[in-house]
Amino acid sequence: MSNAFSKPGLDGIVRPVALKMGKKLLVGSLMAMAVLAGPDLALAGERAATAPAPLPTVVVSNPVQGTVDSRLQFLGQFSAVDRVDLRPQVGGTLTEINFKDGDLVKKGDLLFVIDPTPYQIALDEAKAQLANARANLDLANRQFVRADSLKQSGYGTIEVADQRAAQQLTGQAAVQQADARVRDAQFDLDHTRITAPFTGRIGSHQVSVGSLISGSRTGTSATTLLATIVSLDTIYLNFDMSEADYLAFKRERASQTGPLADKVKIALTGDAEFDRRGKLDFIDNQLDRSSGTIHARATVPNADHFLTPGTFGRVRLIYAPAAQAMLLPDAAVLPDQSTHLVMTVDADGVVTPKTVEIGGLRNGLRVIRSGLAPDDKVITDGVATVRPGMKVAPHEVPINVADQTKG
Repeated sequence: MSNAFSKPGLDGIVRPVALKMGKKLLVGSLMAMAVLAGPDLALAGERAATAPAPLPTVVVSNPVQGTVDSRLQFLGQFSAVDRVDLRPQVGGTLTEINFKDGDLVKKGDLLFVIDPTPYQIALDEAKAQLANARANLDLANRQFVRADSLKQSGYGTIEVADQRAAQQLTGQAAVQQADARVRDAQFDLDHTRITAPFTGRIGSHQVSVGSLISGSRTGTSATTLLATIVSLDTIYLNFDMSEADYLAFKRERASQTGPLADKVKIALTGDAEFDRRGKLDFIDNQLDRSSGTIHARATVPNADHFLTPGTFGRVRLIYAPAAQAMLLPDAAVLPDQSTHLVMTVDADGVVTPKTVEIGGLRNGLRVIRSGLAPDDKVITDGVATVRPGMKVAPHEVPINVADQTKG
C-alpha cells in the first residue's frame, strides 16, 4: 500500500516519510518566525531595561497633638539625712552591748556601756577636793571679816586685813577649780554610757564585750569605731543635673511669677511607676568643672523605712506647667550634630528634612516643641533608607496614641 505519506522500500516494506518532511517544515517555520520577530523582541528588551524602578515605600504619620508638661529626669542615689559613726569619748573595757545588729533604735536608747569604775573613783575624788576647797574658803571668809573689823576699829593692821582678803580670793579660785574637776569627772562618767543620738537604724557592732577600747574627747588620738547609725524617717535623694538641663530649669523658673515648684516624683529601681513624692530642697552654688554637672538634692519622706541609703532611684522633676505639644515616635527623630531632624514627605512625594526642637519622652513618644506643623507627613518607618530630595511612595499609618501622653 502506498500514498503521499508512505513509500515502499526495496524490500517491499512500506515506511512513513511524511513525519520526516513535517519536522523539516516545522524547523523552517520557526526560523522564519524568529527572523520576522527579531526586531520586535529586541525593542521589548530595550523597553524593559529602561523602565523606571518602583518608588520605595515608607510609612508616614501626622504628629500626635497633646498636652504635656516640661520635665527633666535623672538617676539619683539615696543617702541618710543624718549619719553618725559612734566612737567613745572615754576609754576602757566594754561591758555591755544593748542592741541587735540592724535594730531600729530610738533617740536616747542605751547602746554601749564602758566600765565606769575608774571614772566613778575620779568623780568621788574630785568631790572630796571640792568639799575641802569650800571649807578652806569658809575659813578664809571668816578670817577676812574678823581682820577687816579689827582694822576698822583700829586694833588690827591693814597688812593683816589685806592678807586675809588675798586668802579669801585664793579660796574662791580653789573652789572654782575643784568644781570644774567635779564636772569634768562627771562628764567622763556620763560618757561611759553611749546612747543613740537620734532615731534610726544601727549597723553591726564593730567590737565585742570585753574589748579594751580607746576614746578621746578632743579627737586628737585614734578612737575605736563602735557602730554606725543612720536616720530613716526622712531620706535624701542626690542627683546631678547637666549644664543644659540646669539652664533650662533656671530659664523656666525665671519666667514664672509664682512660688518655686519643688515637687519631684520618684521611681525605685525595677519600678515602672513614679509612685513616690519628694521635695527639691537644694541645688549647689556652682557647676563642677570636671563633670559639667551641678549637684541637686530632694528630700523624700520614708515613714515605712523602705528606702535605704545607698540604693538608686529615678527622679522626675516637673519644672513648667503643662502646654500643647506634638509627639512622634522617638525612632523618627534623627540627631544632626547639635540639632535634631525629622524627614517629611510633601505632596509630590519628595523627602524634605525639617529641623525640630525636642523635649522629653512620653512612653516612647518624643515631645516636639517646635519645627513641625500638625499636617506634616513625617516618615516614621523607613527613615534610614531615604535621603533629602528623594521621591518615595508614602503609606499613611496613624500613630498609636493609646495612653501615650501619660508617661
